[in-house]
Amino acid sequence: MNIFFMSLGCDKNLVDSEMMISSLRKNDFLIVNDPEEADVIVVNTCCFIGDAKEESINSLIELAEYKERRCKLLVATGCLAQRYSNEISEDIPEVDIIIGTMAYDKLTDAINEKLKELENVESDDKALAVLEDIDRVVEPDVTRESLSGSYSAYLKISEGCNKRCTYCIIPYVRGSYRSFPMENLVKQAEKLCKEGAKELILVAQETTLYGVDLYGEKSLHKLIQELSKVPGLRWIRLLYCYPEEIYDGLIEEFKNNPKLVNYIDMPIQHASDNVLRKMGRRTDKKALLEVIGKLRKEVPDITLRTTLITGFPGETEEDFKELKGFVEEVRFERLGVFTYSQEEGTPAAEFEDQVEEEIKQERCDEIMEIQQDIAFDNANDAIGEELIVLIEGYLPEEDVYIGRSYKDAPEVDGFVFVDSDIELESGDFVKVDIVKSKGYDLLGDLIEAYK
Repeated sequence: MNIFFMSLGCDKNLVDSEMMISSLRKNDFLIVNDPEEADVIVVNTCCFIGDAKEESINSLIELAEYKERRCKLLVATGCLAQRYSNEISEDIPEVDIIIGTMAYDKLTDAINEKLKELENVESDDKALAVLEDIDRVVEPDVTRESLSGSYSAYLKISEGCNKRCTYCIIPYVRGSYRSFPMENLVKQAEKLCKEGAKELILVAQETTLYGVDLYGEKSLHKLIQELSKVPGLRWIRLLYCYPEEIYDGLIEEFKNNPKLVNYIDMPIQHASDNVLRKMGRRTDKKALLEVIGKLRKEVPDITLRTTLITGFPGETEEDFKELKGFVEEVRFERLGVFTYSQEEGTPAAEFEDQVEEEIKQERCDEIMEIQQDIAFDNANDAIGEELIVLIEGYLPEEDVYIGRSYKDAPEVDGFVFVDSDIELESGDFVKVDIVKSKGYDLLGDLIEAYK
């Protein structure tokens, strides 16, 4: 039985997709890359913001057309399926199975059950919905495979979130914060690295609180120490660290652990105390400046990535001016911006003073223009540096290799293009002399190659 799998949304959703695909393969399903060849089509959906919902819905509708050919079943899994199961069943009747966020381990059984139903001419055409309690604990399958490439893999270390920021739907579809046991994560890491992964990227709704529920204290630094012992692992990268939860033990790990790259994704969302308070964030501008200052003092070569939201309800011109000033003052090495998405079911959706879409976008564009200048300046300042680069491919038309330094996370940051007189392979680590910058990217000459 052939299955085509589409994974949408964030890297955390990608890990869930990897879990589902691994389970399907164990049960003799064959994963194919072309929906034309599929007997079953699965879409792992996202609903974090409006654009993600639209992409998920459109993907389901487009892939439903294959049911007129070979495809027997169309399956919706993930966040959109959890949040809008009734609407999907009513409005997209081509969907045969709906799997919620905490029921992804039930996918194989659901497919088999629905296939048996199809053999019955009097079977009910209604979608089979499998929706478990969103606070259910699903311990990850330590044998899952990586879909992100053999040399970098994501390791989801917890599920859910307790912060309940007023704009965010995640706690309503993913539940409360639950850390995964350290032993499980180490076993996953061992398998991923045995299969070729050299970089592990730790992800969660909030990585910084890892272990508080299982071990009674923040234990991210301890997890990093255990992962650092895994054979073959060269880099550990941290994403989604809430600024107010960054602690001394973690900073010490940055200083002392050579496998923990000096890069941290720290979403702050805004810098105006007025907006931060309305967002339900548990920090303020002064505290943000303090933690940023401490990180840069203790780890001078750290790369800081953040994300911002423009056009939050009630964001005034003064609030926005303060945000712009903050961006210009702090000069984040990496920064992304979203316009506020009014998500039904969240407190902020009911706030007065909703900002017009045009203003949201104008403010977003203005921040990105400021950040572009900062990013280009930072890239230019890197000329003359020697960086270790993970090679990810070769561009024959330009006769250069392409890779990433510790400063660059996959998908969201830039590249380093490497000129080399010797043949390199994807997965090699090389030392590069940076000789030029081009926009967000760097160009360099090979100094030395490592295996």
